[in-house]
Amino acid sequence: MKKIKNSEPLRIGDVTLPNRVILAPMAGVTDLPFRYLCHKKGAGLLCMEMVSAKAILYKNRNTEELLQIHPEEGPVSLQLFGSDPDIISEMAKQIEDRPFDILDLNMGCPVPKVVNNGEGSALMRNPVLVEEIVKKTVRAIKKPVTVKIRKGFDDAHVNAVEVAKAAEAAGAAAIAVHGRTREQYYAGEADWEIIAAVKEAVSVPVIGNGDVTDGESAERMLARTGCDAVMVGRAVRGNPWLPGRIAAYLETGTMPAPPRTEEIRDTILLHAALQMEYKGEYTAVREMRKHISWYTAGYPNSAKMRQKINAMETMEELEESVRMLFGQ
Repeated sequence: MKKIKNSEPLRIGDVTLPNRVILAPMAGVTDLPFRYLCHKKGAGLLCMEMVSAKAILYKNRNTEELLQIHPEEGPVSLQLFGSDPDIISEMAKQIEDRPFDILDLNMGCPVPKVVNNGEGSALMRNPVLVEEIVKKTVRAIKKPVTVKIRKGFDDAHVNAVEVAKAAEAAGAAAIAVHGRTREQYYAGEADWEIIAAVKEAVSVPVIGNGDVTDGESAERMLARTGCDAVMVGRAVRGNPWLPGRIAAYLETGTMPAPPRTEEIRDTILLHAALQMEYKGEYTAVREMRKHISWYTAGYPNSAKMRQKINAMETMEELEESVRMLFGQ
């Protein structure tokens, strides 16, 4: 198979990405500390956790944390969700002076509490509303507006092409397509043919999402779908090196060596320190429990380690446990 070079820059609106491997937005994962690590290790674009437009409107106290951006990370995409075109566009305008580069509109989240409000992937059932939301938001701000969609709401309503066309007509600068329906959530195999169909139907950049786990799968997606970039989601949990390693593979045809034990240990400790800095010890220790489980999956004694981690209360205990696991 022909090697696909990663050297030609990809532009989304007026934003140029350093490579074509994008960190997917994931609630509870792509917060500031984790994005910062992915940036340092070579991701081409960092997507933030989704933020409710209504939560910004009502000044929800937890929303400010989600909106934090590290001064050294970037380019970064801030993702809003909602279903009211006026609220979304007005909140986009209200936060535009924050240091994000791209505004993304979530139309793919499958979580029931989001869908039941007519938000996230529920919008896949209403292309007319999609177009109105995108159009008003594009008019409200100067930064590029992108859209993240799914294959469709369910197998009986596969309409990613129709929704993508509506978003493009409204002024979207790029479209990310997850090759699964809302009904599938994250189960089963992603349908890359729908990504190819969207790419053929629109002229703006198309980002493929679903089952990209390494350099070879990224290369296959690019070759089979013709998409302009790949988005890496669940495979990156506990593996902030992955986007950068995939980008290097697409550039050279060789996957760089995985991180050594010492680097994994030091990265976990840096991750914990960043969590502590931005969220305080109580929250940091509890959020690091899941991250350490992901980082250490498959390691000898990792199951016993996870039991210990889940009982930890202080950063001192966390650091001691991590050093013990890695032999230092």
